[in-house]
Amino acid sequence: MKIFLTTLLLTLGLFSNAQLKGILQKANQALGITESKGSEKEDMIAGLKEALIIGAQKGATTLSKEDGFFKNDLLKILLPPEAEKVEKTLRNLGLGNQVDEAILSMNRGAEDACKEAATIFIDAVKSMNVEDVVTIIKGTDTAGTAYLRKTTTLSLTNKFRPVIENSLNKVNATKHWATIINAYNKVSLKKINPDLTAYVTEKSIGGIFYQIGEEEKKIRKDPLARTSELLKRVFGNIAKK
Repeated sequence: MKIFLTTLLLTLGLFSNAQLKGILQKANQALGITESKGSEKEDMIAGLKEALIIGAQKGATTLSKEDGFFKNDLLKILLPPEAEKVEKTLRNLGLGNQVDEAILSMNRGAEDACKEAATIFIDAVKSMNVEDVVTIIKGTDTAGTAYLRKTTTLSLTNKFRPVIENSLNKVNATKHWATIINAYNKVSLKKINPDLTAYVTEKSIGGIFYQIGEEEKKIRKDPLARTSELLKRVFGNIAKK
């Protein structure tokens, strides 16, 4: 692993030999690993990456199922806050069915989009360097999730938005939304026209990071969630330190 990292970084021209040696030494010190325990360091790197990939895959799989969002009390996507008065007014006008259809459509769009997430997360994990690993291992129970949020949000947005837009159109969500807004605008002096696709995209991404964070916390804290010998060894050792 050390030889591979050295070759890779020098090939990219990112560090000199001396700089790279310093980084690896700092990483070892931060992780409590001596030079004679190189295999332990490699285990930690591999273990952390495995944990994040498992968490990302489980999170994406859970939310991409039918009702993954819609029947999740914490993550269900409702109408935007600025449309709360819209919903109340329309229900009072007997248009509750249209409101319900729009809400269902938004959640179905989010569920469809999450099918695209796992590959993006895996690519981000594979590109992690030694310093990233040290920071995450020494960080909070959701430090890995925070890393993924920082490195993948833009890619997820670009990937999710067209999928959500297509899903919303497929189930006539935009039509339902237009019906809702047009009906409301007829009875209100304050007109609104929020971007439904952008709203659902943002809520979808927030939801999947929440789910990944929960999976990460399980692996860090619950021995039963460590589904491989590598995870048991690495996170068992971290818990003891």
